[in-house]
Amino acid sequence: MSFSDRPVVLVLFGGQSSEHEISCATAAGVLEAIDQTRWEVIPVGITRDGHWVPQPNDPARYRLGETGGYEVLSQGEQVSFLSGTTSDGHPRLVYFQVDEEGRPLAESLHPGPVVDVVFPLLHGPFGEDGTLQGLLELSGVRYVGCGVSASAVAMDKRLTKTVLEDAGIPVGRWEGVSARQWQADREGVLARLDRLGLPVFVKPCRAGSSLGITRVTDAGELAAAIEAAHEHDPQVIVEAAHAGREIECGILQLPGGELVASPLGEITVTDAQFYDYESKYFGQGGVQLSCPAQVNHAAAIQEAARVSFEALGAEGLARVDFFYQEETGSYIVNEVNTLPGFTPYSMYPTMLAQAGYPYPKLVATLLEEAMSRPVGLR
Repeated sequence: MSFSDRPVVLVLFGGQSSEHEISCATAAGVLEAIDQTRWEVIPVGITRDGHWVPQPNDPARYRLGETGGYEVLSQGEQVSFLSGTTSDGHPRLVYFQVDEEGRPLAESLHPGPVVDVVFPLLHGPFGEDGTLQGLLELSGVRYVGCGVSASAVAMDKRLTKTVLEDAGIPVGRWEGVSARQWQADREGVLARLDRLGLPVFVKPCRAGSSLGITRVTDAGELAAAIEAAHEHDPQVIVEAAHAGREIECGILQLPGGELVASPLGEITVTDAQFYDYESKYFGQGGVQLSCPAQVNHAAAIQEAARVSFEALGAEGLARVDFFYQEETGSYIVNEVNTLPGFTPYSMYPTMLAQAGYPYPKLVATLLEEAMSRPVGLR
């Protein structure tokens, strides 16, 4: 610890993905929930071009509004981790100014505090996908959430389905489409996808918050949907539509290693075709979120969520999303999200509150679990 008797937590948000504003909104919830009599909080935002910028400890400014959200901008001073750690094993921050070409000014360098733990809130690529986790591992700093491999695999919908299928978890029918395959042989790709039938969902493999997803009900619309998904990611997945209820389960890892599987939540979409980006973050008029959901096979789904968490080597937290058919008791895992949002419309904190972890306790538990882990391989 450094300048106080409280452990220092760096809350990191913003980032270079298309979910920049959602990350800031998540930070608003976390900053408001952290007990700052117990933790010394350092908010740091990452700009869209990758600069780390100190930010005010003011949750209200980061919330989503009706027309959008907050954007982290370069404001003169920047911050970074120094290479290596201090003599007591903690990484230290350094603050500095840059010139017009973005080069650090030597005379402006000054040390910041050591950091005990990072709470990364970066959704999507370059944050949730293992890249940031690798940087933090190299810096020797503890952090909330999944490590490098689990973050990378869970971010890629194709890899997630491959790992879960190997663990015996049903994931439904799907096909992958890379940019190279699409450019080299469009007709062959379309013929392969024809086996999935209609409707299908076309998705970027590594985007989140339902960005770039199209529901296709006419084969003539499939090529345009693939092109739209490729705008977000050169790797695309096409999934057969599965009838059933959209059920979610939150997993929380406690400091001792025990996994808590939350009561199930359910998403019911009324006005939209599916639970898209606008429905998630800019209004609930066409979406109903219910928790706990009335599900006859809840225990089996909760166990499948635990198995999925373990199969991916996840840590800290995850939200496992299912399609479930009440009549047969069958289900498939749709995806695993290793950094579920903490916005006012988010299901993960709602589900964990039902498990006995209201939002402030949830945030504290995640920090305590991260602090209990060693750095490096584990």
